[in-house]
Amino acid sequence: MKSRWNDGDFASVVQAYVDKGVNRDLAIRTYTTRLLGQDPELVLHGGGNTSVKTVIADRDGSDVDVLCVKGSGWDMGVIEPQGLPAVRLKPLQDLVKFDSLSDEDMVMLQRRLLLDPAAPNPSVEAILHAILPFKHIDHTHANAIVSLTNQPHGEELVRELFPDSIIVPYVMPGFVLAKVCDEAFRAQPRGDSMILLKHGIFTWSEDPREAYEDMIAKIDTAERGLARGRARPFKSSPVVKPVATAEDIAPILRGAIAIDTGQEGAPKRFILEHRANDRILDFCNADNAGDLVRRGNATPEHVLHIKRYGVALPAPDPEKLDDWARDVRAAVARYAEEYKAYFERNNVRVGGIKTMLDPMPRVFYVQGVGLFAAGQTAKNARIAADVAEATIDVITKAEGIEAFEALSEEDLFDIEYWSLEQAKLAKSVEKPLTRQVAVVTGGAGGLGLAIAKALKADGAEVVLVDIAEEAVKAEAKKLGGLGVVCDVTDPVSVSTAIGKAVTAFGGVDIVISNAGAAFQGKLLDVADDIFRKSMDLNFWSHQLVSREAAKVMRKQRTGGAIVFNISKQAVNPGAEFAPYGAAKAAALALMRHSAIEYGPMGVTCNAVNADRIRTGLMTDAMVEERSRARGVTPHDYMRGNLLGREVTGEDVAEAFLHLIKARATTGAVLTVDGGNVAAMMR
Repeated sequence: MKSRWNDGDFASVVQAYVDKGVNRDLAIRTYTTRLLGQDPELVLHGGGNTSVKTVIADRDGSDVDVLCVKGSGWDMGVIEPQGLPAVRLKPLQDLVKFDSLSDEDMVMLQRRLLLDPAAPNPSVEAILHAILPFKHIDHTHANAIVSLTNQPHGEELVRELFPDSIIVPYVMPGFVLAKVCDEAFRAQPRGDSMILLKHGIFTWSEDPREAYEDMIAKIDTAERGLARGRARPFKSSPVVKPVATAEDIAPILRGAIAIDTGQEGAPKRFILEHRANDRILDFCNADNAGDLVRRGNATPEHVLHIKRYGVALPAPDPEKLDDWARDVRAAVARYAEEYKAYFERNNVRVGGIKTMLDPMPRVFYVQGVGLFAAGQTAKNARIAADVAEATIDVITKAEGIEAFEALSEEDLFDIEYWSLEQAKLAKSVEKPLTRQVAVVTGGAGGLGLAIAKALKADGAEVVLVDIAEEAVKAEAKKLGGLGVVCDVTDPVSVSTAIGKAVTAFGGVDIVISNAGAAFQGKLLDVADDIFRKSMDLNFWSHQLVSREAAKVMRKQRTGGAIVFNISKQAVNPGAEFAPYGAAKAAALALMRHSAIEYGPMGVTCNAVNADRIRTGLMTDAMVEERSRARGVTPHDYMRGNLLGREVTGEDVAEAFLHLIKARATTGAVLTVDGGNVAAMMR
């Protein structure tokens, strides 16, 4: 491992913060913390912590000795100065003198010592940082260190490589760990670092660069020690070809772990992230993969992201996917039963005070395909995948030396059901469409984009599908979704687009079949190719998109929602609008047949009948043209309804969202036009 220190970056980052009034020590600590946090070999997603002891002015203007330590919820890789809250140092150090202190009391007392009462909670290891008599302290969960310590003779290995380090047996983070480390440091005050078995490493110095580069040097030493082992310790049998793709099997996996909430047709789904590289495939293809995936976590907090262990699955034969899907569901059911038993026996041990979390696995290791990680959101799934990859790295390196040996299930349970983590979960509230994947055609602008924004605001992972490449990519980036270029009139292009949604998120739950264009003309005059183009875009695209999505929904077995944009032309035709109106009428019929055929799968199919919405479809030029056809002004044309108001794209988006959430409604048409008697459904 190499140092990432850069004098130029250091000077510019620190000076920029100092110019904003940030304490110089805190500015330096921000730079060095980011250096550590941006290396996934050292820490992942909120893991690890750092601190600096300095002097900061209190609210009354007096100088106070403080510890600025990483705050709860902050990621070291992107930390800002406010992510290192200042805690009064002397009273924080005095907390270690207590004989015992509950986690809740420790957090409460640490909060009382904050200079800024609005700051985040200091790290649960703040007391440990405070009692170590060094200005700069760095703590990571480096893969190389835990690969060494998570072995039957791990302590012997690290003592050999780090003779001057203080070695501490595993203790759960918090007050007790601070007490144990305090005793260990007093017994060996000349130690140059501290290694916590099956947890991580601390380095320190009065100089920030020395503390950082000592960390890097020690990780490099650990990596060199591991390099003496076997690089590829797993034996693998050849994978039988052909093997189904990630796109083929992701909906099956996703459906298998959906949680039945007891409400008809409303399961709690997960988003999936797929990963495959040589190291992952070596692990997934190992003859003993079933044993390896049950060994446990690399570091204790990983249990919060991927539970204690994952599920190993055989290579899926594309010709026998139904059989493979049955095996997956059986494996998940076994996992859930084992999880319940694990919870019950450990809950008895701690007094029966815990409430069980969901029992679903978070990682699948599929032979020949790779790993699939699950989370409530795409971000959570990516985090789980990162943690699973780190776990593979640690297990592989440990097996290359001797064998990977994780913490006991009791220790992992205590972290998974830690009261501090339970409190965080209790405060989290999911949005209505969190865990769901929504595909919006014609999503790069106008009504489609308005609907996509509403879906995202309600928590959905959004896939924008549009033929306009630059626009769809740009709008998807703004939304934090996926932009897919697609010609919705081409079956291959549609299949590819839905496949990309599945590959990105694991499946599809919601489809807004919205893409369309207003083809006009009199029946006696309009060219046949214009009529055919209208049918291709305004009818056939709906069939192609809904059919491909329904195939995915059938694999998932968790229902879904398809909503068609049919326009009022389907029920109230306008003059010289036959190419458009006839296609939309056909789309209305398609929706009703879809409701009949997809209903038994738990998929609702509905439509929105909207009129006179200013979008990319209804331009100002078109408004002028339709106004002339009706013999009214554009102003009166856009407000020619019972309410006398212009209908907006946001009004229509609300109707789409209503139908998505209406689990007991299918085959329905919801009119959004301000009131048009001729277009009323009857």
